[in-house]
Amino acid sequence: MKVENRRNILFRYGSIVFLVLLLCVRIVWKLVDNTVVSADKWNAKAEQALTSIDTIMPVRGDILACDGSILATNMRVYTPAIDFRCPRFRENAYRKAIPALADSMAHYFPRRTRDQWVEYLNRPLSRPREKRSRAFPLVRDISYAEAEMMRGFPFLKEKKIFTGFHVNDRLRRVRPYGDMARRSIGGVGVDSLVNVPYGKYGLERALDSLLAGTPGLSKKVPLTKAIVDWTDRPPIDGYDVLTTIDIKMQDMLENELNKVLEVCRADWGTALLMEVKTGDIKAIANLQMSPNPNEGYIECLNRAVLRYEPGSVVKTLSMLIMLEDGKIPDINREIETGGRSTVILGRKVSDHLHTTTVPISRALEYSSNIALSKMVLEFYGQNPGQFYTRIKNSGFLKPFNTGIAEEMTPRIDSLGHKRSDLLGLTRQSFGYGTEISPLYTAALYNAIANGGQFVRPRVVRGIRGEGVDTIYDVDYVNKHFCSPENAAKLRDMLHKVVWGKLGTANRVVPSDKVEIAGKTGTAKVIRPNVGYVDGVHRLTFCGFFPYDNPRYTCIVVVEAPKETWFSPEATSGRVVKNMAEGLYARGMLGNRSDYRADTKVVNGAVPTFYASASDRNDRINAALCAGGPKSVLETPSRHEDGVPEVLGLGLREALQELESAGYNVAFSGSGYVAGQDPAPGTQARQGSQITLLLKE
Repeated sequence: MKVENRRNILFRYGSIVFLVLLLCVRIVWKLVDNTVVSADKWNAKAEQALTSIDTIMPVRGDILACDGSILATNMRVYTPAIDFRCPRFRENAYRKAIPALADSMAHYFPRRTRDQWVEYLNRPLSRPREKRSRAFPLVRDISYAEAEMMRGFPFLKEKKIFTGFHVNDRLRRVRPYGDMARRSIGGVGVDSLVNVPYGKYGLERALDSLLAGTPGLSKKVPLTKAIVDWTDRPPIDGYDVLTTIDIKMQDMLENELNKVLEVCRADWGTALLMEVKTGDIKAIANLQMSPNPNEGYIECLNRAVLRYEPGSVVKTLSMLIMLEDGKIPDINREIETGGRSTVILGRKVSDHLHTTTVPISRALEYSSNIALSKMVLEFYGQNPGQFYTRIKNSGFLKPFNTGIAEEMTPRIDSLGHKRSDLLGLTRQSFGYGTEISPLYTAALYNAIANGGQFVRPRVVRGIRGEGVDTIYDVDYVNKHFCSPENAAKLRDMLHKVVWGKLGTANRVVPSDKVEIAGKTGTAKVIRPNVGYVDGVHRLTFCGFFPYDNPRYTCIVVVEAPKETWFSPEATSGRVVKNMAEGLYARGMLGNRSDYRADTKVVNGAVPTFYASASDRNDRINAALCAGGPKSVLETPSRHEDGVPEVLGLGLREALQELESAGYNVAFSGSGYVAGQDPAPGTQARQGSQITLLLKE
């Protein structure tokens, strides 16, 4: 018995020793193989790893509004995934957990129903194991908190070696304000070959070199205990670009444009708001009828920088050139028009008004094609090229380099002395045979509003980055675009367009809150392979406000309204008017809507208080005012007719005032009433809604 046990023990020990010796031989052989026999192969692989250089991508810069609000930034998003070819993946456990996992997914990510999640989670199992995905996405682009929450879901809470569950992350370009100014801000794509982000359109494309930054370089370096990544050249993050866009004005402009487009059912509309003194583009809107039913108007192609035949808004440029060339010594001179239509160079030219003569000073007010045609023929008929040369020398045809991608310069042809050239000259004078973008048209009117100083429009105000914080100075295309005297004459002519008895914008655009000056324009629309289409027009209004001290220039273009009875002033002009009144109501035109600031009747330097009984007034005033000069704070006035004025009141007092007058009230913000719509004194039926804007 003892002999048998001894043999068994020796056999076991012998087996173990043999296996240990076999393992030692294997280790020694591998050591010899790696260091001697196959040394060249492993040295080559090590050399390849150590000499490879990796690219470190920089963080793309942010695009900021004028107040520092973020218009476009980077956000890290996460995509939880499963590696179905993980060596120790527990397929049976996964199959059993699918119903419970689908319940959790449907509850927290209701983009699919429970049954749809079950079908989706089973999908990878239908393929052979060797062809299954190594990164099957459960849900894409979620937050870090949501990704961490999923680690507690059925099956996924097990160890990674059994589930293959992992989370991938990436930087995603996001716009916190959604589609607001989407085409102007732009979008970012990723190059499929080198996996590098780039700007596709808008500011993202035009400013790509500033936003993208400079990639860094890294390589593998052997240290004592491991091979680590070593940064040879650190990446330089992109600059943050400070734009001129004002979020409040942008929201207002898009809303006002959308309202008008919905009423007139136009194909598309574009609008631009520019600050007169600086050329800062404060808002730019582009809306187009969505191809999807019931979706309304959506952000679209940036047509504010594309060129079109402008129509009558270009008459202002024609008039400016003639004034600057000294061709019009007397602006009160009468031009023979001969009625509603006449023949010039064998071609019929028509006006919308029946006039026999038109004073030059009122040619824009009447929007007379005949008057402009006769004037340009008289002054430039002997040398048509002079008209083009004068425009070119003014700087109007130069690129603005605003920072907006796809910006197009005007197309105005230089003409010869042929009869066809002279006919083309007459058509150029009132808006045909030439193409000008809304941006350039707005810049022209902005120069007139600015006393003849042609400010370069811009949408980039400065850049910020490591060691850099720069605000660009105001730049001029031509500081002497026209003389202050001629600019004043043109402002008066544009004022008559809105306020004159026969002005083409005198029915809708005049406002009792803000004095607006500008010009309407109507142009027939050209369709490819068709030409001009009867009854289809492009309607434009470009103007500036307030008239006495212009602060903003605004242009609106509406394409092909289905309600054909609409005119430029009733569509584009209404948007400009609503913008002007909206800015006024919010105290953004240099005015103040808060009674605490601007309704003070000054009798001295300190206020007089009337808050207590009459026998205490003297003591309180003596204590607080120290006997100095006094002033009285008056409460807002009340309109006996129409909507009561509640500017400056608290919300409770405003509600009591308006509801007692029979109106419903909606409000936003907190504090005192800083704006109300409709304006005080407006005739509104009882039961209609009054909207209040409150500010601290």
